[in-house]
Amino acid sequence: MDAGAVAAALDDARFNARQASRHEDLGDDARGRAELAEWERLDQLLAAAPAGTVYAPDVDDVVQAELATDAAAAAARETELREAMRIAARADELQALRELGTLEQTEPRTGDEAVRDELTRRAGGYVQADVDAWLAHALAAHLGHYRDTAAREEAAALLTPPVLAHAALLAELARLVPGADVGELAFAARIATTEPEAADALAAFLTRAEGTQG
Repeated sequence: MDAGAVAAALDDARFNARQASRHEDLGDDARGRAELAEWERLDQLLAAAPAGTVYAPDVDDVVQAELATDAAAAAARETELREAMRIAARADELQALRELGTLEQTEPRTGDEAVRDELTRRAGGYVQADVDAWLAHALAAHLGHYRDTAAREEAAALLTPPVLAHAALLAELARLVPGADVGELAFAARIATTEPEAADALAAFLTRAEGTQG
C-alpha cells in the first residue's frame, strides 16, 4: 500500500469511528478503535518515510514483533500440550504398574513429580500413599533420575513435605541398618505422613548421632 491508499483507509476508519460514537451500542467498539489506531500508525510511518515509499508488513518492525510474539505463544501452547500428554501417558503407565503390583520395582523418571500430582488429581485430591512411598524410597536410595544431585535438589521444590521427610528418614535408617527390608521401615511413612517436621527432626538427629559414633 502506498501513502494514498493508507490515507484513504484512515479516512474510512475515522468515519466509522464517528458513526460508532453516535450509537450507544457501538460506543465500546474496541476493534474499531484498534483499527483506527493502526491506520493512524501506518499513516505516520509513511509520512516520515521518503516520498513514494510503499508499506510492506514484512519490513514493519511492529508487525514482525507481533508475529514473533504470536509464534512464541503458539510454540509455548504446543509445548504445554505435549507436556500434559506426556504426564497423562506416564500416569496411565504408573497406574497400570500399581495394578500389577510392580510399582516398587520401577525406577522414577524425570517429571514423575508432576505425574504424582496428576495421580492425586485423578483421585480427587486424596494422597496416593503407595506412590508417595515409592518416590520417597527412590529419592532416599538415589534411584532413577534421582541419581543426579540436581534432580534430588529440584525434588525439594516439587514434592510435598511428608514425601521429603519420609525420604530423609529412610536415608538415615538405611545408613544405620544397611540392608534393612523396605517392609521393616514402613513405620517411617506413618511418621512422615502424620508428623513431617518430627520426621525431619529425627532424621537430623540420627545424622548427628551417626557422626558422633564415627
